[in-house]
Amino acid sequence: MLKQLLFTKSLQSSMKYFLILVSCIIVVFLVSIFWQRPVENQIKGEISEVRSDMKLLSPEKYKSLFTYNGIWPAPKNQCECTKADHIHVHQLEDYIDKKDLPLMKERRQREFEHYQKRYPSMTQDLVIAKPNMPLSYPIQGVEVMPLHTIMIPGLGLHGVTEEKYQVILQASLGTLNTLADVSDDVVSGRGKKKLLILTSDVKLLNFILKHVTYTSVVYQLTAVDMMSFESKQHVAQFPVIIRQPSLPKLFDPGADRKISSLVTITTKTFLRYHKLRLLIKSIRQYYPDIKIIIADDSEVPEKIDGENVEHYIMPFGKGWFAGRNLAISQVTTKYYLWVDDDFLFTENTKIEKLLDVLERTNLDVVGGSVNGDTYSFQLLYEQGDDSGCLHLRYGSFHRLEGFPNCVVSSGVVNFFLAHTDKSRHVGYDPLLQRVAHSEFFMDGLGILLVGSCADVSIGHQDHNPASDPKLTKVEDQYKRFRTNTEAQVQFKLFLHYFKNRLKCYSTR
Repeated sequence: MLKQLLFTKSLQSSMKYFLILVSCIIVVFLVSIFWQRPVENQIKGEISEVRSDMKLLSPEKYKSLFTYNGIWPAPKNQCECTKADHIHVHQLEDYIDKKDLPLMKERRQREFEHYQKRYPSMTQDLVIAKPNMPLSYPIQGVEVMPLHTIMIPGLGLHGVTEEKYQVILQASLGTLNTLADVSDDVVSGRGKKKLLILTSDVKLLNFILKHVTYTSVVYQLTAVDMMSFESKQHVAQFPVIIRQPSLPKLFDPGADRKISSLVTITTKTFLRYHKLRLLIKSIRQYYPDIKIIIADDSEVPEKIDGENVEHYIMPFGKGWFAGRNLAISQVTTKYYLWVDDDFLFTENTKIEKLLDVLERTNLDVVGGSVNGDTYSFQLLYEQGDDSGCLHLRYGSFHRLEGFPNCVVSSGVVNFFLAHTDKSRHVGYDPLLQRVAHSEFFMDGLGILLVGSCADVSIGHQDHNPASDPKLTKVEDQYKRFRTNTEAQVQFKLFLHYFKNRLKCYSTR
């Protein structure tokens, strides 16, 4: 009986607390509803006010304002290549077997993540300065070499009166200190990632801040340490760039700075020795001393005689871009001039003009014209979350300042002068064996600054059939290797999909 009574009282007590809890929940719920309604009404009022007084342009209007060459180059989650008049579009997934596509996407994503680790973005963090902040600090330009120490300029606290000033500086990839000779009661955390300054003297505080040091403790070629700078009521962030500068690679042009000390002519040949010999003869007419480097993947190589001519033999049919790589790998001058083996130097083939452009500007490559055609083009790249879109448009971006006959572009014809070291950095993909040219400039997008000058030209040998039956046979054999096949086109598009992480490619 006693047990039953105790159980009944316990049950009543539990019910009492349960009902109290339920009542509290109901009260909170009702309060939140009544509190939320005016807030929602206020938000609706603000939206209504914004819509009536501060309208944005319609999507059609602002897209038309910022369209470039038929493309809207603004940040977006998904880019696309849109079909239009005279626009040819390749959707790159269409050139991949559907059953292979899922695994290929996985492989591409893994390789892209590895690429991102090797080449981290320098602008990952968005930092917005707070208004009317009493903290002064550098917003850019603070750079330190790995494992080196610098003083951080511009740190200070101004316009604030406090009984006790407290400032905290915090790093993630380095340690902090100060050259100020003060006690540990004033500065604590020396040599650590977090530095605390505590003083009642604002002049002493700013003296300490003026002499704060940053020491890089992690060896990385390029990294960004987002520093935190905090007072009692304010917090600021600023970047410290950690960068290992590369050693300069300089080419000695000699005391006389002769054209032959600055430029090497390079070409790739295959089977057509009759055309190659005409090219060399035309070069020697205008540049008798300049070095010529020939890469040759013919099946039965012929000997190419001549002073200052280097002839390199490759495996048969190794390919167009493999030959380019071989040729420029042997260049010892600051620049190389690329020509096809069926070109002809003329009185308008002035290497000196192209050289002047590269010496007086920051261009990496400058092209001329072949029989009056420059074939310069733009490459417009859009990034998406899962892949990018590339658009090739013929033409240029704008005039090259100081050179009225030259323009800035993304790519040029097969007649160009280029910095040797920069071209080696990009490289010519040896997977591309037959027709390839624009692919070099695609791989160099964001690395090579390219220009084109219409007043420097080179001739092209006649395409007429050879009268000699032996030469006709050679030309026919050459065409069989040279002609682009459907398989080659499909392979190049697959290469853009995987290597360049492209979704689509359009041309006009």
